[in-house]
Amino acid sequence: MNRISFRGLIFLLFALPCAVNAWGQKVSVDFDKTANFALYKTYAWTTGTPVQNPLMDQRITGGIDKQLVAKGIQKVDASANPDLIVLYHGAVGAETQLNTMNTGGYGWGYRRVGAMGMSTTTVEKIPVGQLTVDIGDAKTKKLLWMGNASDTLSDKPEKNEKKINKALDKMFKKFPPPVKQ
Repeated sequence: MNRISFRGLIFLLFALPCAVNAWGQKVSVDFDKTANFALYKTYAWTTGTPVQNPLMDQRITGGIDKQLVAKGIQKVDASANPDLIVLYHGAVGAETQLNTMNTGGYGWGYRRVGAMGMSTTTVEKIPVGQLTVDIGDAKTKKLLWMGNASDTLSDKPEKNEKKINKALDKMFKKFPPPVKQ
């Protein structure tokens, strides 16, 4: 038997929005601290693990192209001997969320009078998207930079497109990394 007080219910009502926000977008970046990114002027695409949806694939590659061009790195054909090779990996997984609803019972605090309460727990699968962008030196085949992002997915493509663009903005905010002296 699971019981909840009025104060506990109020706490849950205020805590729930905070918990939902905790599942927000996570973005991280790592890079080769010895690389001089100022030397790289061109890039070309190679195949990674594209998402299954061709429109989302176009949005992701277009978003990455936009970020790199804004940083002064020119896209070229792979046969033009680019300085950098770019690829991405996209995946969809699921997180599990347990939702418990307490019903029945009445009274205040731990000493309730009368009816006994019941709990119902439901399991919900929340789709989560994962995006990894890899940038490597085309000549040495060495990984130079990697950005990762994960976020819950919506059933509305326009919301997912906004999430992709927001993730790419965060990833490329400090790209190219500063040269360590």
